[in-house]
Amino acid sequence: MPADSRKPRRVPLKGSEKSAFTTGKRVGPAPKAEAVTVTLRLRRRSPLASPCEAADFRTLDYDEFRALHGADPGDIAKVEAFAHAHGLVVSRVSLAQRAVDLAGTVEAMEQAFGVKLERYTERGRSFRIRTGEIKIPADLAGIVEGVFGLDNRPRVEPHFRIAKSATGKVKAHATVKGFTPLEVAALYAFPKGVDGKGQTIAILEFGGGYRAAELSKYFAKLGIKPPKVIAVSVGAAHNAPTGNPDSADAEVVLDIEVAGVVAPGAEIAVYFAPNTDDGFVNALYAAVHDNLRRPSIVSISWGAPEKQSTLQSLKDYDAACVDAAALGITICAAAGDHGSSDTDPPARRANVDFPASSPHVLACGGTHLEAKNGAITLETVWNTHDGWATGGGVSEMFKLPEYQKQAGVPKAANPGGKTGRGVPDVAGNGDSETGYRILVDGAAVVVGGTSAVAPLWAGLIARLNQAKGTRLGFVHARLYAAGAGKGFRDIVQGDNGAYKARTGWDPCTGLGSPDGEGLRKAL
Repeated sequence: MPADSRKPRRVPLKGSEKSAFTTGKRVGPAPKAEAVTVTLRLRRRSPLASPCEAADFRTLDYDEFRALHGADPGDIAKVEAFAHAHGLVVSRVSLAQRAVDLAGTVEAMEQAFGVKLERYTERGRSFRIRTGEIKIPADLAGIVEGVFGLDNRPRVEPHFRIAKSATGKVKAHATVKGFTPLEVAALYAFPKGVDGKGQTIAILEFGGGYRAAELSKYFAKLGIKPPKVIAVSVGAAHNAPTGNPDSADAEVVLDIEVAGVVAPGAEIAVYFAPNTDDGFVNALYAAVHDNLRRPSIVSISWGAPEKQSTLQSLKDYDAACVDAAALGITICAAAGDHGSSDTDPPARRANVDFPASSPHVLACGGTHLEAKNGAITLETVWNTHDGWATGGGVSEMFKLPEYQKQAGVPKAANPGGKTGRGVPDVAGNGDSETGYRILVDGAAVVVGGTSAVAPLWAGLIARLNQAKGTRLGFVHARLYAAGAGKGFRDIVQGDNGAYKARTGWDPCTGLGSPDGEGLRKAL
C-alpha cells in the first residue's frame, strides 16, 4: 500500500478562498520557522437562530449561552488531536467563543492546512499572505467553520476624517467650526436625567491608543466627571498611542471622548486587537463574551468593503453578531466614509461597508449638521463631493432582513441590481466640517466621519438602556416599526453618489438622525 494512501482525506474549507494579492510586492516564501498563531472557529453545540427570523428569539445569560450554543468538548478534543498530529500547540480554548487557537511554525501550518504562505510588502508594511483555499481533514469538515490568522495583511481601516485647512494641514481648534459631543447630544434631544449608569460600552480598536491624562483633561474642560476607561488586550495588542493626531490615535480618542461625554455614567472598555483577519473577528468575540465586564453595547468604527472579505470571514463575524443579540448586546458600526463606492479614490462600483452590512448590526451613517442658538437649522446627507461622504447602499452578500421588508430598500445600484440588506439603519452628525471637537496627542481638532456616529449612538443606547431599566439588545425591529419621524429626524436632502435621500428610509441616512426623547417614548 503506498504511504500517502494512509493520509486522511482532505477537503476545502468552505468559504475560505482568497484571491491573488495584486497591490503589494512579493518578497518570497514566508520563512519556514516564522511563528504563526491561528484561530479555529468550531460549530455550535446546538443551532442559534437569527433574531431576524426567529419570532421566539430570546436573550440568554452567559452560562446558559455557553452550555447551549458554545463549542462541544468532543469537537475540541478532535481539533486537539489534529493539532498534535501536525506539531501544533493548543494555546487557547474558549467554549463560549467556539475558539481553539493553534500555534506553530509557517512550515507546520502549511502542512496542516494545505496552504502556501508568502511574504509581501506594501507601503512600508510587511505581512504574510495566502491565496486559494484552506484544506482540512474530511473528519473536521463538519466541525471547523473557519480558520483565521494564516494571512495577516491589514484587514480594516478607521472611518474618521480630521477637518483640514486650505493648506491641507490639521486645523487648530480656534479656527474651525464644530460641536462638542455635549452640544450634539442636546441638539438631538438625548434623554435627560440618565447618563448611561450601569452600562458598559465596548469599543473595538485596531491600532493607535489614548493617554489617560489627556482624556481627564478633555472631560474636565467640559465639566464632566471622566468615565471609567480600561484597555483590554486581544491577541497581544495593546494601547499604543503614536503621538501623531492624524493617525489611528484620532480614531481611538474620538470613540472614547464621544461615547464618554454622551454617557459619562457608563464604563468604557477599549479592546485593542491586531489589524488582521483573526484580530478583527477575535476582538468582537472577546467583547461579546466578556462575562467580567459584560458590555451592553459594542461600538465599531473600523471596516472595509464587504467584497474584500472571504465568505468564511463574513459568516463568522455575523455569527458573533448573532451571539451578541442572544446576550442582549447592541452593536453599532460605522457605515463608511467614501460614499456609495466605499473606496478611496471612488470607484464606479457601489459597495457597502462591513461589518455595517451585517443585518445584526446597527449601521450608522453620517449627516452634515448646522445649528444656531441651540437648535438645528440644517441637516443633510454628508457629502463634500471630494471623495468623502457617508457610506450606504445595498448589500450583495446579506439578504434583505425581515425588519426592512417594508422600508422600501431599492436594488443595488450595480448592473443586475441585487436585492439585499439596506445600509445604514440610522445616522447622525458625521461631516468633519461640522464634526466633534476632541483633544488628541496635544492637538485640539475637529473630527468627523461615520466613526463618530457609531459611538454617538452607542452612548444614546446606553442612556436608553438605563431609562428603560433593561437592555435594548437587538433593537432593529422596534426601530423600523417606529419608522422615520417617530424618534428620528428624517433627512431628505442630499446623496452619497449612487443613492439619494428621500422621505422615509434611504440608503444614505437610513431612518434618520436621532430624536432621543422621541426614541425613549417610541421604545
